[in-house]
Amino acid sequence: MELGEPSWWQEAIAHLSDDALLGPVIKRYPEGSLSGKGDVFTTVVRAIVGQQISVLAADAVWLRLEALVGTMNPKNVQAKTEQELAACGLTRSKASYIHGLAVQSEQLLLTNWSEMTDQEVHAHFTSFRGIGPWTSEMVCIFALLRPDVFSIGDIGLIKAVQILEPTAQTKQEVVQVAERWSPYRTAACWYLWRMLDPVPVEY
Repeated sequence: MELGEPSWWQEAIAHLSDDALLGPVIKRYPEGSLSGKGDVFTTVVRAIVGQQISVLAADAVWLRLEALVGTMNPKNVQAKTEQELAACGLTRSKASYIHGLAVQSEQLLLTNWSEMTDQEVHAHFTSFRGIGPWTSEMVCIFALLRPDVFSIGDIGLIKAVQILEPTAQTKQEVVQVAERWSPYRTAACWYLWRMLDPVPVEY
């Protein structure tokens, strides 16, 4: 897996800078980029923490979880009970998902990501309890650095697209707008999130 700025990032910026909707946003935020950390497990856990809660709330829970677990790896998570994980502010179901994924980490964490299509990656991740389409998409964006991912399940992305294109009222219309940014919809997502919060999103 790539670390740091994706190899395709500058090409994506060049491509998207010419776009009438997104070009001005890119000019507004000339610094920073998506940055890969090469840690699928941490990204999975952090995305589960962030499911259906605000970024602020998710950050608070994540800090407590890190304080409890230490280095976020399957061994350290398995060493804690589901009750201890839940005490960090997780729902019981999220605590169960995270603990279960730590137990199943050998099946979860593959070594041949580069040989898999996006569809194959999503099919793999969503076969595990607690990982739905949105969580899988966050892993594809933030850990695997796939260049052309757009998550229609992300409320922030929907909101940002509708700011740029107010006529996109339905999810299908939002998806249609996002198609103009292919094959670099991942970079488009990064800038759409920055429209809403100048601090770059991380999972």
